[in-house]
Amino acid sequence: MTPARETFVATLFVVAIGVLYGLYWLPVRQIEDMGLPGAWGTAAITLAGTALLIPRILRRPEEVRQADPLALASVALGGAAFALYSIGFVYGDVAMIILLWFLTPVWSTLITRFGLGWPTPAIRLWAIFTGLAGLVVMLSAEGQIPLPRNIGEWMALIAGMIWAVATTGIRTRPEMPPIAAGFVFTAGAAVTSLALAPLLAPWPDMSALDNPGALIPIAIGTGGLWWGFAMAALMWAAARLDPARVGILLMAEVLIGSGTAAIWAGEVLGLAEIIGGALVLAAGVMEVSGKRPAV
Repeated sequence: MTPARETFVATLFVVAIGVLYGLYWLPVRQIEDMGLPGAWGTAAITLAGTALLIPRILRRPEEVRQADPLALASVALGGAAFALYSIGFVYGDVAMIILLWFLTPVWSTLITRFGLGWPTPAIRLWAIFTGLAGLVVMLSAEGQIPLPRNIGEWMALIAGMIWAVATTGIRTRPEMPPIAAGFVFTAGAAVTSLALAPLLAPWPDMSALDNPGALIPIAIGTGGLWWGFAMAALMWAAARLDPARVGILLMAEVLIGSGTAAIWAGEVLGLAEIIGGALVLAAGVMEVSGKRPAV
């Protein structure tokens, strides 16, 4: 596969994963409703995703054992970021959590430009400005100061910062095989979720769980699809794209998440949210279109 085609395929993967993650809040909220509060639901999902990948890792343990240590740390850190993001859906509105996460391109651009000295294309600077403008419009839609207002929103903001650091490390260190990367990613998320779960909610009363027979397959399915398959694909793609592009391409999640939350959770978008969302999506189009001269 030529480098240009590899970049194109990686770009398609990231967009598809963004669409898929726009629906991720549904099983997270469903598992909480069934009796696993706070971070316990995310812990169940990520443990299931990790367990599903263990047989593959046991067949080729050298893929993890021989990986670059900083690459391992970066992938695990990415899992920690996504765990915080996942937990945030329990404590905040879907659209707000997603939008705060998507400050990620700002942190990525700052890291790569000022931390690594990479040149920044002029159009990307405009894309970042447009995306930030959209985020501010949406966060201040009801006249409030555009700052996080609850623990879920703070988690999403911090998660975006951590994800920017993680994707920078993934991009700059030797690539890990996709399945191995997916395993380390989900394991990092599981450890983070288990560490936070007792701090956010007491150990759930297992005897009071609503329909545990249905909860288990939902957790396994969510872990397998969103944390196993999707994360392995994202790790492969993130190693071939720069961090700011990864963050912006994932913005497909904004449209899907906001739309489905409006339909199924009654989180209705007002005019300001629609305008802000359009600006965010426009930023993604600007970033991936045309030739980008460096500045």
